[in-house]
Amino acid sequence: MKGILGRKLGMTQIFDPETGNVDAVTVIEAGPCPVVTVRTEAADGYQAVQLGLVEEKAPKVNKAIAGHYKKANVPPTRVRREVKVAKGAEAPKAGEQVLVGGLFAAGEQVDVIATSRGLGFQGVVKRHHFAGGAATHGSMFHRAPGSIGASSYPSRVIKGMRAAGHMGNRRVTTRNLRVVSVDAENNLLIVRGAVPGAANGYVLIRKAIAAKPEPKPQAEVSTKGKAKPKK
Repeated sequence: MKGILGRKLGMTQIFDPETGNVDAVTVIEAGPCPVVTVRTEAADGYQAVQLGLVEEKAPKVNKAIAGHYKKANVPPTRVRREVKVAKGAEAPKAGEQVLVGGLFAAGEQVDVIATSRGLGFQGVVKRHHFAGGAATHGSMFHRAPGSIGASSYPSRVIKGMRAAGHMGNRRVTTRNLRVVSVDAENNLLIVRGAVPGAANGYVLIRKAIAAKPEPKPQAEVSTKGKAKPKK
């Protein structure tokens, strides 16, 4: 398996005794995730599994969705996502559970996919970081977008022009977050840094597809016998 579903619980801090640093971390409740459907190369043209996320309160579903879960003999879940299976690996069978303890380990890098916070209708200064105009000396141009196109030709606004509009509430992927620890008993995954979305939001955690190498400390260069730079 390359990923698992989870729910963002919130952020906290962890003290690293080796470096003496305090790291901001995000706590994610990852799984357990029952396998609802298995996609195969022969039947679907690709290899993946459809996972659900077990929660405390089971959702109400219609007969069609209930029958979909009944085939796998698992209870209905509120969310379902497809996760790819590693090439050449054997996919789990329908009805089996995917747990976070067997997927990730401390020190590994992961990508987290979630829906960002919705910020409503915003102007170009906040949405696109426009500088705006002067605030004093009789200026009438403060937070306006400025020119949006020529008047004579083409006499229309070019497609893709950055303008005011709805901000946030989009699918966002944060790459290469370092796993700090894995609590398999409580289905908890702690990663360094921030994760998109608000608390209690659903997230998809997958193995990093473009993991970066761990930065190595630079060797100390001796300055003995060298002339000091002039001020």
